[in-house]
Amino acid sequence: MNDLKNIVLGVTGSIAAHKAIDLASLLTKFNCGVNVILSADAEEFVKPLPFETLTRRPVVRSLYDRGEAPVLHINIADEADMLLIAPATANTIAKLAYGLADDPLSCTALALKSETPVLIAPAMNGKMWNHPATRSNVSILSNRGVEFIGPDEGMLSCGYEGIGRIWPVEGISERALQVLNCL
Repeated sequence: MNDLKNIVLGVTGSIAAHKAIDLASLLTKFNCGVNVILSADAEEFVKPLPFETLTRRPVVRSLYDRGEAPVLHINIADEADMLLIAPATANTIAKLAYGLADDPLSCTALALKSETPVLIAPAMNGKMWNHPATRSNVSILSNRGVEFIGPDEGMLSCGYEGIGRIWPVEGISERALQVLNCL
């Protein structure tokens, strides 16, 4: 890969958030610049330090974080070649479907250039994934060109067996790199 591709990696409040650390590592190894946006709920499961160490970039945690740009989430959106949300909760999917912008991830999503691809890897309980509201929100986003990868089936953290697991990180990174024409 010759050109550095900038990926915004949104990490939301799922038990699968720890897998985003491996995802950030894989994408960085493919010479992608990875800007991590960590939701407040994600910080219940993971901390910024592993992401900052692997990406060599600060993690965005608040709309009031400052980088070299006065409005960091706008700067990150302007430079993004892709928005990748992994894991994506039902709440985050709903916020994106309805254009809510109350945190750095949702504000960044709204500020993306229209041609910037968005890839979402959901992770949630199967009942939540199959709920009509979530299915409707996925449909809304799909109709806007958002691509979903997963969820996968298997044993869920809640103890249920079924759909809802985050797609394997190798598959997510491979798909992201394909979308960016890096493979």
